[in-house]
Amino acid sequence: MSEKMFSEDQLEQLRSFPEISRDELVRYFTPTPGDVAFVDTGRGRGAADRLGMLVQLCTLPWLGFVPNDVRSAPPATVARLADRLGVDPAALSSYGRRAQTRSDHLAMVAEYLGWKTAPVGSEEMKELEQFLLDRAMEHDSPTLLFNLAREYLASAKVIRPGAIVLAKMIGTARKGRVT
Repeated sequence: MSEKMFSEDQLEQLRSFPEISRDELVRYFTPTPGDVAFVDTGRGRGAADRLGMLVQLCTLPWLGFVPNDVRSAPPATVARLADRLGVDPAALSSYGRRAQTRSDHLAMVAEYLGWKTAPVGSEEMKELEQFLLDRAMEHDSPTLLFNLAREYLASAKVIRPGAIVLAKMIGTARKGRVT
C-alpha cells in the first residue's frame, strides 16, 4: 500500500533530514541554557554524545521525529550546536558507536521535552487512526494526509511513527472512508 502512495525516494525523504531554512535554524536550533545543561559533560558524556544528543533534542520539535542517522543532520545545524557546546562539529561523525546510544538518548530527550512514543495498539495510535479516518473523508491526497498527521502528532507531542507505518495507516484510512 505505502509503495503505491509514496515512491522509494519519497519514503527516504520522509525518513531523513530535510533542508533547513534560516528561520527554522534559529527557531529550533537555539538551545536554552537548560538544554545545554541537560547534555552537559557533568553527566560523563563526551563531545560526540553531547552533540548527538543536542541534535536530537533540537530535531524532535522541528520534525516530530529524529532520523535514524543523526550524523546526517544539516551541516548548519551541527555547526550551530557545536559552537554552542564549544566542541568541534566533526565530533558528530563518531556519534552512536554503541548500538543503543541513539535510542537511549532519544528516550531521555523525549522525556526531557515531554514527548511520548505511540506503540502499536496504544491510545495515541487509536486516536491517530481516528484522526486520519476523519481527515480522509475530507482529503484524498496521501501527502496532505501525511502532513496533517505529522502536525497532529507534533501538537500532541507524540513522536511520529516510521514513514512506512504512517503511510500504511493513511492507506487504511483512505480505504475506510465513505465514498
